[in-house]
Amino acid sequence: MNKQNITDLFGIQYPIVQGGMVWCSGWKLASAVSNNGGLGLLGAGSMHPDTLLHHIQSMKQATSKPWGVNVPLLYPQIDTIIECIIQEQVPIVFTSAGSPKTWTETLQKHGIIVVHVVSSTLFARKSEDAGVNAIVAEGFEAGGHNGKDETTTMSLLPKVCKAVQIPVIAAGGIATGSQMLAAIAMGAQGVQIGSRFAVCEESSAHDAFKTYVHNANEGDTMLCLKKLAPTRLLKNQFYTTIANMEQQGATADELRNALGKGRAKKGIFEGDVIEGELEIGQVSSLLNQREHVADIFTSIITEYNNTLRTINQQFI
Repeated sequence: MNKQNITDLFGIQYPIVQGGMVWCSGWKLASAVSNNGGLGLLGAGSMHPDTLLHHIQSMKQATSKPWGVNVPLLYPQIDTIIECIIQEQVPIVFTSAGSPKTWTETLQKHGIIVVHVVSSTLFARKSEDAGVNAIVAEGFEAGGHNGKDETTTMSLLPKVCKAVQIPVIAAGGIATGSQMLAAIAMGAQGVQIGSRFAVCEESSAHDAFKTYVHNANEGDTMLCLKKLAPTRLLKNQFYTTIANMEQQGATADELRNALGKGRAKKGIFEGDVIEGELEIGQVSSLLNQREHVADIFTSIITEYNNTLRTINQQFI
């Protein structure tokens, strides 16, 4: 059985979805991605309902192309956020960090396409049983909150693709055309890209955060806060504090107190690269220059086609 293309499912030109990243994914980034042929997502995880409403209304003015909202289901005021999404007739919703059973049917009754993010084959099957339209299979190379199993995209993706009949979107460690081609070769119908868009010109992240990411080298991100929720962070003074606490056997409550509130906002949005929480993926070591969204699309599509052409010449 051939799975539906996400270009058909979403009505987009290229099978590229922008991650709905906290403090990065405002209407300027999301509309630029949609206007360049991908699927732009607003990151509701860092927005109060009134803020989300502003960004939704701004999206409607900025693009006539398909777009959506990413909603972490465990965040506060979720009922109000879902109500806002329905009232504003958002066409596509990506859900994560919670059970897809909770809101999928409600959203779909209002004509909304629902996609759920998973980090294991078990939850991919549960998401399909819940009736979602597609799945994002995210490996632990990804930035921010990750699955507890720490399964890489290369290992996770082919298993998920075989386990479900609905479209699968690959995420985690994907930023280039050749990486996109590899994901599709393993069975994905498209890719979700976070880190590269997080530090582009249209991202709402602080310039200091973007520069810090561009200076990152291989091995400069680590998974930590496992007693709370595994989170991939760039190394800085805050990371060192947390890593030392974990080595000394800190409890979940002690880690929670050290994390405090607004730590990701401090790092990503306000630009405190010393004491902020700098969420970014492993692929950040490949990102070393400022780019506009249009340049990213040109680069990815050109590299995808060139790599495919090279492979065909080598093996046929």
